[in-house]
Amino acid sequence: MAHYQFEGSQYILTIDSPEIAKATKPGQFVHITVSDALAMRRPISIMSVDTENGTFDLLYKVVGEGTRQLAERKIGEVLSVIGPIGNSFEMTDKKRPLLIGGGVGMPPMIAIAQDIKDSDYQPFVILGSEAPFPFDEKLADNNKHYASATHTMPLLEDWGVECRLASLQDYQGVYQGYVTDLAKVYLDSLSVDELAQVEVYSCGPHPMLEAVAKLAKEYDLPCQVSLEEYMACAVGGCAGCVVEVQTDVGPAMKRVCVDGPIFDATAVF
Repeated sequence: MAHYQFEGSQYILTIDSPEIAKATKPGQFVHITVSDALAMRRPISIMSVDTENGTFDLLYKVVGEGTRQLAERKIGEVLSVIGPIGNSFEMTDKKRPLLIGGGVGMPPMIAIAQDIKDSDYQPFVILGSEAPFPFDEKLADNNKHYASATHTMPLLEDWGVECRLASLQDYQGVYQGYVTDLAKVYLDSLSVDELAQVEVYSCGPHPMLEAVAKLAKEYDLPCQVSLEEYMACAVGGCAGCVVEVQTDVGPAMKRVCVDGPIFDATAVF
């Protein structure tokens, strides 16, 4: 296990578990015991996997007592982890996936990028954060400018995946505004044929997902979203994470943990 701290009380935790690393699909999460003192586990999205070494990475932010205690875990400690849990993003025949992640909703987008980096898909990733990004952003090699966005995530650059960053903060090389505003800049740069090949995938805070769903509707693009909800059991037993979704036969209550966390945006917003 490795544990790295970044500005803004953000951490990347690497866990050794060959079974989870091998079984994980983009968009899934784990339910992790943060300490012996707290019985309630915490759900955290899987950011990336290393199947060769049998490890996976989690990105989380300290927002309460549970994540505060998780941040105190040391290298070599044994953690109780259940996973992978939930459904996963479904890649379609649309070859230009637009991946939009905000805050701790960035990991599922990175997971998709890793999964398709060696395929014929041409993903474009937009990552947004109001805290400093949990990586050393760098100038993109391809030198394309999308408004003021010139910097990228080094890991995605190494994978050959195009990425740009957005924030309301004034960070160098980062688009100053909402992720959806930067997404519009990208979408407007595409030809009609290229736009027809776009499908949107997103994870982040609820208001951001609502804005992404509205953007997808405006451009007539299919859109899948990953919902973030508080969970107790994470295996569908307690129904503590239910949300209302629209189905062919009317409204229905779905459990984010096992029916999701991935839903079609039109069913939720």
